[in-house]
Amino acid sequence: MPYNASLDMKTPAKIWEISGRMFLAWGFFVLLSCLACSPPGGGSETPGRPAEAGPPCYGDTLITGSIGEPSNLIPILASDSSSHEVAGLIYNGLVKYDKDLKLVGDLAESFEVSKSGLVITFHLRKGVRWHDGQPFTAADVLFTYKTMVDPHTPTAYAEDFLQVEKAEAADPYTFRVTYKKPFAPALASWGISILPGHLLEGRDIMKSPLARHPVGTGPFIFKEWKTGEKVVLAYNPDYFEGRPYIDRYIYRIIPDSATMFMELKAGGIDNMGLTPLQYARQTEYRKFKENFNKYRYPAFAYTYLGFNLEDEKFRDRRVRQAVSYAIDRGEIIEGVLLGLGQEATGPYKPGTWAYNPNVKRYPYDAVKARELLQEAGWRDTDGDGILDKDGIPFRFTIITNQGNDIRARTAEIIQRRLKEVGIDVKIRIIEWAAFIKEFIEKKTFEATILGWTITQDPDIYDVWHSSKNKPGELNFISYRNTEVDALLERGRRTFDQEERRKIYWRIQEILAEEVPYVFLYVPDALPVVQARFKGIEPAAAGITYNLIKWYVPKAEQRYKMIAHSS
Repeated sequence: MPYNASLDMKTPAKIWEISGRMFLAWGFFVLLSCLACSPPGGGSETPGRPAEAGPPCYGDTLITGSIGEPSNLIPILASDSSSHEVAGLIYNGLVKYDKDLKLVGDLAESFEVSKSGLVITFHLRKGVRWHDGQPFTAADVLFTYKTMVDPHTPTAYAEDFLQVEKAEAADPYTFRVTYKKPFAPALASWGISILPGHLLEGRDIMKSPLARHPVGTGPFIFKEWKTGEKVVLAYNPDYFEGRPYIDRYIYRIIPDSATMFMELKAGGIDNMGLTPLQYARQTEYRKFKENFNKYRYPAFAYTYLGFNLEDEKFRDRRVRQAVSYAIDRGEIIEGVLLGLGQEATGPYKPGTWAYNPNVKRYPYDAVKARELLQEAGWRDTDGDGILDKDGIPFRFTIITNQGNDIRARTAEIIQRRLKEVGIDVKIRIIEWAAFIKEFIEKKTFEATILGWTITQDPDIYDVWHSSKNKPGELNFISYRNTEVDALLERGRRTFDQEERRKIYWRIQEILAEEVPYVFLYVPDALPVVQARFKGIEPAAAGITYNLIKWYVPKAEQRYKMIAHSS
């Protein structure tokens, strides 16, 4: 699962909801449950206008707003949602999730899994070409596999591929993998973006120009990246599923959600993820409803307060439990999300089969919080209102990313509640790229408010296993628990869902007791799209799974058809 720059945006999954391909990564995200006020898979908030207006036709440009800028457009080297959102339109995996969240072929026309589950044979599509015109073959898949398991490749996603015992390109259009042991996420793992071997073989991937000028097989071709401003993609006329109806996709970087909303209303962008305030109170007027369609469905994500467990203040479990008791999640959900979300109690989405509804909970209880802090040796010995221990006051800083007002306001509520129990909290808002590279990946933080995408498969090895805590990996809070390690290893070694359920339920019980994160909330996704775009069909996978089928009737097109050049 990727770090999410904004869970208020349309981010999802081991699974990013981009063009129907849900990219696995950390085993960040996908929903199945729906709220009473939203139809299954999401619903439009603009009734009365026909969903279609004439037959689909080519042309126009879709401009998407995002608070985050991609860091690297070689997907295996990136761990942020912005990079994967853009790369998801440029690359393909061997498999993808369809609208109903079922695994189907992508670059693989079909696949076969042996009865033992240890061998997967992929039959690749013929006639697929890279954006530079070179043919796609099994050699590219084999190259991608070798790159993933190369110890010199700085990727957070290698673990799934280290489970492979043998990978072979039997012929140009057959790729086969054999696993050492049963590995439940095996098939889904091949949703990873396949890389162009002819451009990377024998070269240092860390110095490749593909980081900023990617070449894929996907529905859109990279054209331009203006740092801090936009990434521009153009339609692929030879895409194997048919060329997209939309000529261009422009990903505009607008670090402030209020500014982005102004751009939306002014016509500078066509879609974005609304904040709860924008969704509930700033879009409820006739002109907006005439010009835009709003959607709402449970996001493929959760937000949490994570502790750096190497920090002396947070090594005592009682302290972390106290912080959890001191936070009023209901206050955050009602006051910040305006009720457009639900409480998170662990790393799974309520309503899914891996979710354990019976874990220990932490209802707001300031008295209990103070008792636990006192047990852990924190007392106000000098009467200044701040707890101290061994002469050191209990102070720490929560960091979060710039542009996400929801997280900033969540931090403010946490700050106020913790002050009431004697903890002095500072808040620091940091630009997204620096936030990830200088603080999260280097572990130079005390506590952070962040989000993960939620995977369709419950495997969370990369985030929680103690071996995954090196710089740049996903267990950046340095969580260690031998029982959790063993359970994570067992959970991926069986295909039996009931056995896996017991394993992941136990993991949730341990996490709830140890509180390495204070799980806060699962937000609703609140995307909005300019009404001239037709062909949007909400489903379990969200709304962008069929992006190549979105179109604008000729009479409503705003941008001229551009001539394609490769």
